[in-house]
Order: sequence, then C-alpha cells, then structure tokens
Amino acid sequence: MSACAPTRATDPSRPQPDHQPHSPPPNPRRRFHVVGADLSAAVAVFLIALPLSLGIALATGAPLQAGLVAAGVGGLVAGRIGGCPLQVSGPAAGLTVVTADLIHRYGWRTTCAVTVLAGLAQLGLGCLRVARTALAVSPAIVHGMLAGIGVTIAVAQLHIVLGGTPQSSVLANLRALPAQLANLHPVAVTVSLLTLTLLLLWPRIPGRTGRLLRRIPAALVAVAGATAAASLSGFAVPKVDLPSWSSHALAGLPEGPALGLTAAVLTTTLVCSVQSLLGAVAVDKLVAARPGLTARVGRADLDRELLGQGAANIVSGTLGGLPVAGVAVRSSANVNAGAVSRNSTMLHGVLVVIAALLMVPLLELIPLASLAALVMAVGIQMVSLHHIRTVTRHREVLVYAVTTLGVVVFGVLEGVTLGIAVAVAVAMHRLARTRITHEEKEGVHHVHVRGQLTFLAVPRLSRALHLVPQGAPAVVELDGSFMDHAAYESLQDWQNTHTAQGGSAEVTGRRTGIRPLTEPTLLNEEHGESSVGCRCRPWTPWRNHQCEHPQSAPDTDPLGAPGGPTEPSGPSGPDGPRGPSGRSGHQLARGISAFQRNTAPLVRSELARLAREGQRPSQLFLTCADSRLVTSMITSSGPGDLFVVRNVGNLVPLPGDESGDDSVAAAIEYAVDVLQVRSITVCGHSGCGAMQALLDAEPGGARTPLKRWLRHGLPSLERMADKSRSWARLAGRAPADAVEQLCLTNVVQQLEHLRAHESVGRALRDGALELHGMYFHVGEAQAYLLTGTGGDEVFDHVEAAERSA
Repeated sequence: MSACAPTRATDPSRPQPDHQPHSPPPNPRRRFHVVGADLSAAVAVFLIALPLSLGIALATGAPLQAGLVAAGVGGLVAGRIGGCPLQVSGPAAGLTVVTADLIHRYGWRTTCAVTVLAGLAQLGLGCLRVARTALAVSPAIVHGMLAGIGVTIAVAQLHIVLGGTPQSSVLANLRALPAQLANLHPVAVTVSLLTLTLLLLWPRIPGRTGRLLRRIPAALVAVAGATAAASLSGFAVPKVDLPSWSSHALAGLPEGPALGLTAAVLTTTLVCSVQSLLGAVAVDKLVAARPGLTARVGRADLDRELLGQGAANIVSGTLGGLPVAGVAVRSSANVNAGAVSRNSTMLHGVLVVIAALLMVPLLELIPLASLAALVMAVGIQMVSLHHIRTVTRHREVLVYAVTTLGVVVFGVLEGVTLGIAVAVAVAMHRLARTRITHEEKEGVHHVHVRGQLTFLAVPRLSRALHLVPQGAPAVVELDGSFMDHAAYESLQDWQNTHTAQGGSAEVTGRRTGIRPLTEPTLLNEEHGESSVGCRCRPWTPWRNHQCEHPQSAPDTDPLGAPGGPTEPSGPSGPDGPRGPSGRSGHQLARGISAFQRNTAPLVRSELARLAREGQRPSQLFLTCADSRLVTSMITSSGPGDLFVVRNVGNLVPLPGDESGDDSVAAAIEYAVDVLQVRSITVCGHSGCGAMQALLDAEPGGARTPLKRWLRHGLPSLERMADKSRSWARLAGRAPADAVEQLCLTNVVQQLEHLRAHESVGRALRDGALELHGMYFHVGEAQAYLLTGTGGDEVFDHVEAAERSA
C-alpha cells in the first residue's frame, strides 16, 4: 500500500491552479482559527498566570494591576509578534528584584518609562540580529543570576508571610528577620501555611483521582483554597486592593540621574532578553520531544523573539505594566497542555484581560499573605539543585557562587558583572594551566601534555622533551584541543632533531587520526611498518575497523569489504598488548587501547557518578541485534540514558508459559517496575534478516533455535496478510518491498505485544508510560517515528526535528 496520497482522476471541470507546477501555491487568506488543543492550553496557562501575575506585582511593590497588564500584553503582543510561538510571556519572577529596585529608587512612573526604553533597546538588538550572542553567556552565570534573584525574592516575601513588611535589600531583610519572628501575625502565618501545603501536596495526590485533579494548576488551587478559608472563617487579613482603572498610573517622563537611568535600562534589557532567549531555546527542546509538532511549529526565530519581547515591553510600559519576559513555568505548561500554535498564548492574554476587567470583586478576596507564599515558593524553586550539580560537574561552581552572592548583596547588574569577570578569569586560568609529565615505560619515553598548549607552556614542554635520551623511542600525547604557533614550532623542531639522531617520535592527539603536526612518517623499527595515524575522519571515531595505513594494502574480508591494515603475526605492535595473531583479535585490542587512551579520560567522571548513583534511564529501547544499528549514535544518547534490549528481529514475545520468553519479559518488567522508565521504543530497521527469514520460511524442517525464536514474529506476518487491516506505511513513499513492509508491520505488532505485559499495561493505565514505534533505514541513515494510531499507522521521518535541535 503506497504511503503517498491517493491519486485522483483529472477533472476538466475543476479550476486549475494559477501557479506553476512544483512551485508553492499562493498564500491563502489568513484567518484566526482556534483548535480545541489551543483553547484548553490557553485556559490552563491563564489559571497559572493569574495568581502569579498578582504575586509578582505584590513582590515588586508595583500596583497590582501592573501584573495583569503585563500578563495581557505579553500574551497578545509578544505572542503575536514573537519568534517562539509556544513561549508564554508576562511578568517574570526573574525581573522582580530589578523592578523592585527601580520602583524604590525612581518611583513607578519612571519605572514604566525604563520599561519602554528597555523595549526600544530590545527592538534595536533584534534588528541587529544579535540574539544568538546572548546565548554565549555562561550557563553558570545565568543560573547564578536566577538563584540570587530567587534568594532575594524568598527572603523579602518571608516578611509578608509572617505578617510584616519587607525592607529594601536582602541584608536589611535578614537583619530585621529576628524582630519579625518575635512579632508573628498568626492569621497571616496560617493563610501562608495553608497556601504552601496545598501547593506542595496537590501535585502528589495519587491514583486516578489525583491524575484528574492534577489537571487543575497547583498555584490556582493553593490561592483559591487559602482565599476560601480566609473568607469563610472571617479572618482579618490584608487582601488584594485593585484601585479603579480610571486612576491607573501610566508611564511618565524618566526622572533621575542619566547614568543611573542608563544602568537601569541596560539591566532590564539584559535580564529580559537573556531570560526570554533561554526560555525560547528550552521551549524548542520541549517541542522537539513531541513527534509531529516540530514540523508544524518550527524552530524558534530568536531575533524575531527579541523583537516581540521589545514590542511587548514598549506597550506594557506605556500602559503602566511590569516588564515582560518569556516565562519558563507558563511556557512549559503551555506545551504540556497540548498547544499547537501561537493562538494559545494569545488566548491566554485575552482571558487575562477579561479577568482584569470583570473579575475584580473575586480578585479582591485574595489574601496578600497567600500571594506572598506563592511567590516565595517560586523564589525557592529558582535555586535549583539540578543546576548546582551541573555547574559542579563542569567545575564552574565558583562562577555560580560569585554570581549568586553578587546579585544578593549588590544587585543584578553588579552580580552578573562579577560573574562574567570570574568566568573570564577561570577560562584564562584553564587556558594557561597545562600539566606536562614525563615517564618511561618498557624503554619507551612518554611525554603527556594535559591542557591547552600555548606559548606559556613552551618552557616546561622543552624541559620535558629534553629528558628523552638521544636515539630512544618517544611518544608525545597531546590531551588538549588547542596548540598555538609557538608550541607547534617547538614541538616540530624537537621531533625533527630527535629523529635525525636515530630516535623515533610519535605524536598523538585526543582523537584518532587528528595529528597536530604535518603527518611525518614514523617507522616502527621492530616490524618495519609505517605508523602514520588512522585516516578516520574526526566525526566518525567509531570507524576504527576501517582505518588504513597508506603503505599497507587493505585486506578483503569474507564478504568482500575492505578491512583494516595488514597485521604482522606473532607479538603485537605498539597498538595493543600481545594476543591472538588473527586480525580480529588485533582489532579488538586496538579498539580497547584507543578507548583507554582517548575516550576513558573523558567519560571516567561520568561513569564514576553512574557507578555511585546507579542507573536511572528514562527509556527502554528494544531493537534488533543487527550490527549496523548503533543505538547510541542514532539516538544521540550516552551512558545511563537508555536501557537497551536487543534480539533477532526486535521481537516482544507475548506473555505466557508456552509462548513467552523470560529473558525479554524480565527486561520489560525490570525496566518498568524497578527502573521506572517513562517510555518504551520498539525500533525496526531496513534489510532485517529476521523478517526476510519469516517471509522465506517453509513449513516443516528441523526446529532449530532460530526457527523457534522466529515463531514470535508470526503474528506480524499474519497481520500483514490480513486484508481487513490497513498496512503500516512510510510517510512520503511506499515501502520498497515486502521485507520493508513486514519490518514496519512488525514494529506495530510488537507494540501490541508490549501492551499485553502486566507491568506495561499497569503503567499505561496510570499514565506513567508511553510507547513509541521507530523504523531506521540503514542505507539512508533516516529515522522514522510512528505517528499514526489505530487503523492509520504512519511512520513519519524526523528530519525537521533534527534541523531544529
């Protein structure tokens, strides 16, 4: 059955298109068409944005309407113009400290003017197309900035939670905290504790009921519950006060010192832009995880996103709203709720505007302590333990700590400046720090250079090289990615001199085949063979079995494919330990040796962490044992990412004493119940020998182990022969032959077998597991994901997702 669209007979009465064949049709008239998924996503985001907008406005000291204005403008303006369709913009917790400081120094009307000027600056940056430059900021600085802002927010809101009033700085708030603790307001504390309890426990309600209830945002439940409790009990607690819109303050002319206002505009522009651009990149990753959505939404245009954020800040500041930026919490909720276009973001803005105009009596019932508790929880969450572990693993914890402390003590702009200075200093230290060691092993002198080889390290390099005696064999290992001209000349001069004096000098790098010098031919005196490095390209380090020496004629393996270099018999050469004289044994030894030399130093710390913490894979990947399927390569995964089960034909036997298979069933049970993987993927591939054997099988004959195993694939053969079923197919072309058709059908059939396993069925009912089908065409290096369901199983290619990754 063809995967192409069904053909239609030419109808002469039908109007012919007015464009040339193979050219894009004229753009249709655009209409605002809202699908159900966008509407439901808009409602979900609105329910999260409403209490957070009021809480952030409260935390900054701005009029509470300013938060609603920013949320409405962010949804409508940034949602319509921005380059990331599914990113939701509005008042962000990351801007709280900046805005609060501006209001304290210059007043509200000048703060609105600063927001307008920051929007104009963002428009200028967007026109200059420098959005990608913002992503060059070290993640440690960004995470440190957000952590510092989170600490500042949490400490300030703690005073309101306790029934008091926050001070102007973090240090002042900390000094006033003992007095505040001695003078608690029981009603405010009770309302705050109720809010925090609902906020923490609501997402943890178990069972099917909990799954239904968790669709209501925890933030809305927490604030609504605290509001209802305060209203029904008659607690005398300060509540939201929304003045009449007729008295709402708009932007005024900026008043204050020019230098201070310039710094304020730069700070607001920096924080808004970096947070929005990083949020857009994060949304791209969320979109890429949803098959079929990437082609519809497309990759974020960061320059256009900067223009959209600038326009939103201009409008928000002019109308008396808070600064606007992309918000991670609302954006992730938008994607997870099933949004498929920018209409969901815009509809959320419309709902905020309607609520601000028509729901004022209800909003004024909300206790301020409840909003403060909500924002305090958001601030605490901004200090992410995951980010701390990440920067520690990458040895950037100093940059993170300095940025965080700088933001807490001095302010956002000062803290970020300190973080950048420390990041530059750390980078320079790493560039200048080069370890050079010399040792002798079995008569061979090894000079190992760890780090970047610059002119600063040339004196130490020369001292280490002169420790090698004349005429001795030497190996120089460069464990770095950069070498400047001074180091290059020093190393080349020594190599030429040493070889002229009868010695041998081999220079190796971190990547097999990447030589820092000009590929001199080094002679192995023991075997008389050239030891010039491998010819493998750097992007295919896994092709070690196809490396060739220029002076060695390639062998021919039994299948007629070129093999590796001719190996001498007897004791092994310098590439590996002594072992079997066969070529395969030497290939294995060389591969292990290359791993220990080049790869092991890079992955040792990560594997040590996995050894300590145990494996925590997120996916079970069940595929064929075919040697051409390299799962880590086609899924871009690494150690600890995938729990892989491979067998002949990627089969999943049905459970049962007679028909089942304990090996596969045990792996499934272990992955689902013990490892708690979140998805299972069944991956078939082109040219599968098991599927060919099924098609060619004849009744009778000896029941070999292979035939007994392939009986688990008979349901796939029956499924393909069933005329009442539609065939699984590829999007864009028909299956090449019956084997490919059976490969596709087999993936669909094995997914059905998976559902019959008790552990899988239970996890699917609880919503804790997803099943995916995948087909990999070996010759085309093209992956296909199963996107259709029910009677329309279509495997769609993922080329668009790869481009946007």
